[in-house]
Amino acid sequence: MATITKKELIDRIAEGGGHRRVQVKRVVQQFLDEIVNELGKGNRLEFRDFGVFETKVRKARKAQNPKTLEPVAVPEKRTVKFKVGRLMKQKLGDMTGATVDDEAQDVSEMQDTGEDEEDNHDSDNGH
Repeated sequence: MATITKKELIDRIAEGGGHRRVQVKRVVQQFLDEIVNELGKGNRLEFRDFGVFETKVRKARKAQNPKTLEPVAVPEKRTVKFKVGRLMKQKLGDMTGATVDDEAQDVSEMQDTGEDEEDNHDSDNGH
């Protein structure tokens, strides 16, 4: 499995859209910064049919050091969770021929919520 870097994606987008690389890089970085900022505020980010990013707090727990078998206290921590969206799940399944597992079993929660048609048209037009 290959690893694709942000630089490679920026290059592809710039070439594919006929845009200057520096402009694409600025937009992509601003987009990523906004995702981090919103998650940092505890907000949920939903990208229709792509997926949902949200933070969850893992409770403090007791674990065991596998080497020494001594108990270890693991503090509470905040993690980012991604739930795959319906369209992504379908496309990945079509591309790979394998079923895409929705571990959280909550893809159905991300189905269209009856937003205004204007909102749907704006997303189709890249707004």
